[in-house]
Amino acid sequence: MINKPTLQNHKKLLLLFFFLLTLTGNAQIGIGTTTPNASSILDVTSTTKGMLTPRMTTAQRNAITTPADGLMVYDTDLKLFYYYSAGTATWVPIVSGSPGRINFKRIKSTDVLATVLATELAAGGGSKYVLTSNTLYEINGTVTFNFPIDLNNAYVQGLDASEDVIVRPTGNLFEGATGGSIRGVTLIATAGSVFNLTGTSQNLIFRDSIVANSNSVGTVSGFGLVFLSIVNFTGNTNGITYTNITQLLLSNTAWFGNNTGTYEKLTGNFTLVEKQGGFSQVEGSAIGFDVSANPTVSGDAVLESVVFTGSNAAGYVKPYTVGTYTGYNFNNSWNVRAAGIPTEADANAVGDFSMDYTVGSGAGTTFNASNPSNTVKVLGNSASYNLFRFALDASPNANNRLRYMGKKKRIFQLAGSISFQVPGVAVYIIYIAKNGVPLTQYKIYGRGGAVNDIVVLPLNGTVELSNNDFIEIFAQRFSGAGGDIITPNMAITLK
Repeated sequence: MINKPTLQNHKKLLLLFFFLLTLTGNAQIGIGTTTPNASSILDVTSTTKGMLTPRMTTAQRNAITTPADGLMVYDTDLKLFYYYSAGTATWVPIVSGSPGRINFKRIKSTDVLATVLATELAAGGGSKYVLTSNTLYEINGTVTFNFPIDLNNAYVQGLDASEDVIVRPTGNLFEGATGGSIRGVTLIATAGSVFNLTGTSQNLIFRDSIVANSNSVGTVSGFGLVFLSIVNFTGNTNGITYTNITQLLLSNTAWFGNNTGTYEKLTGNFTLVEKQGGFSQVEGSAIGFDVSANPTVSGDAVLESVVFTGSNAAGYVKPYTVGTYTGYNFNNSWNVRAAGIPTEADANAVGDFSMDYTVGSGAGTTFNASNPSNTVKVLGNSASYNLFRFALDASPNANNRLRYMGKKKRIFQLAGSISFQVPGVAVYIIYIAKNGVPLTQYKIYGRGGAVNDIVVLPLNGTVELSNNDFIEIFAQRFSGAGGDIITPNMAITLK
């Protein structure tokens, strides 16, 4: 008699035997499916769940001993799958498109800097962090540095300036003789300077960032290019000084009224300066823009579309002490068009002079005896009432000479008049002269009909002037009685 339970056990054993035989023959395993794909060794099928690989930090991944070629893990720090390549003995990220940066470090608010930046601290001799050149350092959260940072031509970047913050509670934040790139972060040097940089022909790019609540924004000196764009300055006790910069570009920087001291100061020599857009809100005793150290600009300097506002209008600009004009702030190297301060440009250059003697008197101008006579400069004491990028020459040529001081060549309209008393019946020609040469196309004739007649003639013309060119008025007797003419009045305006 066959025992029924024993028969069932035999059936189970038989089924298990055939199952194992199937696995051995096909070398396939199906999870979630009874028909694994013929091309697979393992077929995992599900419409509701996924597959997890081992997950670990970058440090844990790098600590794996003798990883096998093709070993795969998920890096929780870098948010990427990695596989190990035995041929190159490196972990390779699995990414779509171009591979991720190799020269990259992420610094999080929870990191221990001495560990994460151990290489950089060692390069700085234990007293500063010398960043690795051409490496991107991503700031994640608020990171407090205990030593200054030497940029060393690296890239420091956050994803959101309001969330990604670099703080130095004591001392300076960035020090050294090298440049680099900083963007998308807030910088705070509570008791020091954000920048203390002195280099030679280095480049500093600083953009899309905030400088807040610092003792000083600091100094940048000797750099080839300094480029600030979309940077907000708020709550800083002192501003920044730029010295001996080849190209200084300041684009859309914002200085709020809670800053104090001098916001921006220029000293030394520059080739190019451009400050464009943004605003400076100047309150209390603050100074918005300081050029009182008379910085030299060998090329061009532009201050345009910047809004100067605030209660301290006298502090919007601390002007040049030499080379400027009454009521203005800058010298002839600058083109200024900014709300709140006077416009200054070669396009606005204007000059005038006048000779004005009392009735019955005047200055004498002598001709030779021939007719037509020689052409001579009209003499007389002259004074100016409006000079912007023009000057009256000093003696002995001060009389009747107006010199253009702008940097750019431009065309001027000349308008004015001359009155002179004649010694007898005669015809005279009056000329506008450029650099001592009469412009014959603008000559005008006048005739005196009797002794002591007063001849009044208009002066009009268009003249092209370059830097240091000058304008004078000349006269010639064309015909008639000899003798001097007496000029009681002459006035011209160039604009």
